Amino acid sequence: MPFFKNLSAYDDRSARLAGIALMVLSISMFSFGDAMGKFLVGTYSVGQLLFLRACAALLLLAPLIWRQRHQFLHLERPWLQLFRVVLSTLEVAAFFLATVYLPLADVVTYYLAGPIFVTAMSAIFLHERVGWRRWTAILIGFCGVLIALRPSAQTVSLPALIALGGSLSFATLMLITRSLRKTPDIVMASSQFIGTFSLGAALSAFHWVPPTPGSLVFFALAGCISVTALFCVNRSLKLAPASVVVPYQYSMIVWAVIFGFVVFGDVPQVATIVGAAIIIGAGFYIFLRERDLGRASEEVNPPV
Repeated sequence: MPFFKNLSAYDDRSARLAGIALMVLSISMFSFGDAMGKFLVGTYSVGQLLFLRACAALLLLAPLIWRQRHQFLHLERPWLQLFRVVLSTLEVAAFFLATVYLPLADVVTYYLAGPIFVTAMSAIFLHERVGWRRWTAILIGFCGVLIALRPSAQTVSLPALIALGGSLSFATLMLITRSLRKTPDIVMASSQFIGTFSLGAALSAFHWVPPTPGSLVFFALAGCISVTALFCVNRSLKLAPASVVVPYQYSMIVWAVIFGFVVFGDVPQVATIVGAAIIIGAGFYIFLRERDLGRASEEVNPPV
């Protein structure tokens, strides 16, 4: 009997380690895809990036969509599903639009505030109970955002506000995803790509640059990476509790700094580093507090 108890504990530990590994892998893949997207929008429009990237992703998802097509017929709260797709599309577009003008690390820093925004909005709009400790962490996190934003008449730029708006859209998206937990994973993932496909197609009609064969490879790779990384995240959250694996999403800022420096020559400013550290600390405390209270966050879908 003790042997089987030890075996069960070993299996649980192995599952958690596998979940952590998948989360770290997915974040590195998302970061690579983000850097690739920033590279492509230096030549092509954001709309064209969204369109061709979504084409590749939907082609990869097509067999799964066809196999599980019956799950698209009866969706819970269709209007809320549509609103979720709109938010998802806007936040992805805002992310890549902001990277046209800002260093990758700056944009990612604003997006790291998403979990802090989620906790604040959960208390305000969903009337979830948030104690003084988490409200303190929320306020500290907002201070981190302000430090990174460097607000003044000279430094607050439209791209920074676009990135911050995208982060708020992402937070609202996560809140809605919480309330649509019964929606199948394939519906969640494919609907987000359908949204970016639609917006990208509309925007591309006004500004289309014929892509080179090499660029087409990058567009296809960006779409395939997004799909693979998204499935890694979902699998990670099935193997281990969200409170265990979600904090590893903060490793995104490390990748953003690395890719930003190596590929684009961006050196992060001190304010960005300090702001990111404060945001990560506040967000990590919120996750720990959620776990202690037995209210660990549900699945968090990163931008696709």
